[in-house]
Amino acid sequence: MTQENMIRFIEQHKNQLPISKLTQLFGISRSTFYRNRKMKRSSLTPVEERIHQLVQENHYLFGYRKIHALLNRELTIGINKVARIMKRRGWNCIAKIKKHRHTGLQHKAFDNLIQKDWSTKQPLQKLTTDITYLPFGSSMLYLSTIMDMFNNEIVAYEISDHPDTKLVMDTFNQLGELPEQTILHSDQGTTYTAKKFCDLVKQKNVIQSMSRKGTPSDNAPIESFHSSLKSETFYTLKEPISSNTRVIDIVEKYIYFWNNNRILAKLGYLSPNEYRSAR
Repeated sequence: MTQENMIRFIEQHKNQLPISKLTQLFGISRSTFYRNRKMKRSSLTPVEERIHQLVQENHYLFGYRKIHALLNRELTIGINKVARIMKRRGWNCIAKIKKHRHTGLQHKAFDNLIQKDWSTKQPLQKLTTDITYLPFGSSMLYLSTIMDMFNNEIVAYEISDHPDTKLVMDTFNQLGELPEQTILHSDQGTTYTAKKFCDLVKQKNVIQSMSRKGTPSDNAPIESFHSSLKSETFYTLKEPISSNTRVIDIVEKYIYFWNNNRILAKLGYLSPNEYRSAR
């Protein structure tokens, strides 16, 4: 069923069931329902129809620059025109809620081999990893991810109810054979300095690199990804999530979206997988 049909069905049955129940049934937010209910699609030009489709496909997460980049693959149109249409129609991207990270105790560290130079011409040469908390379900969950800086792809991830060494080892073990001199960058958390984890990394001939003490900016790419994941999903929800299963489902769908559809300016407005396929 298309989203348009979902909106029409909810509109037709809103007197029988609460709108919150109907939107939950179809897996869409109430804000999406209200936004689309007000839309008179017959009044849209063909260009506006396509812009609206792109905005919906990307969950209202892209601003006019990225929508213009996608549209420009199909037709020639000025970026200012796209901006005006999106503003007039109320299709601007959802604003991100900024979150401030509080650093914990730091432990012994390996040298910082990256020094904020994330450039690489080959896949799996420079990897970055981190753990972020997910306080959105029935209990606290923790997400461990590994990003390939060649194309900002999430190449491994694991969710657990404990931010321990097992979590980062399970994440790292998802990686297959790695090139020689692969660098894995992390913060100085105890999970990454634990002997078991260090031994595992060494067995794969991977070189560890670590951020300076209390300097999250040294690991900015993965920090930015975790921030985007939360601000573009959980922080936009109007109603609380009642189960951890729902939290995990949201994370998994977002990572798939990030790898396959989330175009990035640094990749020439391609998604991570599109960029890798083009090389």
